[in-house]
Amino acid sequence: MRGLFFKIFAIFWIAQSLIFLISTALILRHRRPSPRILFDTMSDTLRNEAKESLAAYQSGGCSAFETYAGTHNQNLTLENASGQTLCGSAVHMQAGQNSESGDGITGAQIGSQYVWRVPVASAQGSRYIFALSRAPALDEHPWYVDMLHFAFPQLFVAIAVGGLTTYVLVLIFTRPLVRLRQAARELAQGNLKTRIKEAANPSSASREDEFKALVHDFNHMAGRLESLVDAQQLLLRDVSHELRSPLARLSVALELAREDAAPEMTTHLNRIERETEKLNQLIGQLLTLSSMEAVERTGNFQPVSLRNLIQEMIPDAEYEAQQRQSSVLFSAAEDGLITGNRELLYRAIENVVRNAVRYTEQGSAVEIRLRASEANGHRTAVLEVSDHGPGIPEDEINDIFRPFYRVDRARSTETGGFGVGLAIAERAVKLHGGELHAENRPSGGAMIRMSFPLLKTTTVQ
Repeated sequence: MRGLFFKIFAIFWIAQSLIFLISTALILRHRRPSPRILFDTMSDTLRNEAKESLAAYQSGGCSAFETYAGTHNQNLTLENASGQTLCGSAVHMQAGQNSESGDGITGAQIGSQYVWRVPVASAQGSRYIFALSRAPALDEHPWYVDMLHFAFPQLFVAIAVGGLTTYVLVLIFTRPLVRLRQAARELAQGNLKTRIKEAANPSSASREDEFKALVHDFNHMAGRLESLVDAQQLLLRDVSHELRSPLARLSVALELAREDAAPEMTTHLNRIERETEKLNQLIGQLLTLSSMEAVERTGNFQPVSLRNLIQEMIPDAEYEAQQRQSSVLFSAAEDGLITGNRELLYRAIENVVRNAVRYTEQGSAVEIRLRASEANGHRTAVLEVSDHGPGIPEDEINDIFRPFYRVDRARSTETGGFGVGLAIAERAVKLHGGELHAENRPSGGAMIRMSFPLLKTTTVQ
């Protein structure tokens, strides 16, 4: 959001500065005389020069004319009506080179000289031509010097004040966006109780301020999401609890039925017992998932050694693997000391390992590897569980951690499971500040990687 703030500030400040500069240029332009006024003034000046030079010539000849010309920083020439030079140096104009102003005065540039020719008449009626030539004056003061002279210091004060005003306005403009973005980030991370502080009368927000209306709508959306999620979790918990009692009575009735049932009913009763046990497991997983969804952070975190935790889990995992003529291999290059809840970690890792045992090919091995990794100065414990199964379709890798999602769309009893174990694992890993990813191995099979922040401690469980 800081980048957005500076972008908006730069755009407004540059726009204000340009407006000030253009306004100053327009003011300077209006302060300067128009070209017509300049030309009229120049014409009057040339006519006066012509009359005074002619008067000097008539009073004392060329010597008086030269004396008069010496008082001017320019070359003066006096010609008769036929164009013959009487005094001064001759000035020659080529045909089409001069331009006439309409009142008899002609001007042209000959080489590096500007030449003006002015017709003038004496008191006796004799006609003469007065010529004035001079080199173009160097512009000692460029336009920006005049502009700085006129605009200093008021232009710079205006730009500074405009920049300060723009900074305050942009700060007021972006601050609600910053708070809204922070709240949206917290909401996306699962904190459904996130709200933004509103005005005393939020009902009038839509009529007064778009930002207040946006804040009101965001809070309304967050409240609606929280109520929907709470209702879903409450329904899940209530249904699960309500199913536990009928299942318990069903188990008791099943045992009573075994006592009175004929031998040929044993197969059917065993099938009822297996399905009842699966349903009981599913209810237990649903209750676990529901309770974990309602928790943002567990309060009983303690130092835990991942290596010791997995070593305790290996015998049970190997027992299940032997049923498929498979094995479980574990290697640890790191003790993996992290802070967390031992029961939740055990359940999460066990679900991942059992899932790998369930899908690996018969006769193959499930590989568990514990190592340490370091990035940007942060050390993490990385736990990788790999199998030799069919792998995961690439377009479904991010979906396998959703509750009740299974790659096996047929949901056959051969692979078992309800699609809840990985969802529990994913939630437990996030509660411990870790990350969980799945990917396919180039050699075949899938690998699930769990990473946890390492803890520097010597007292572990």
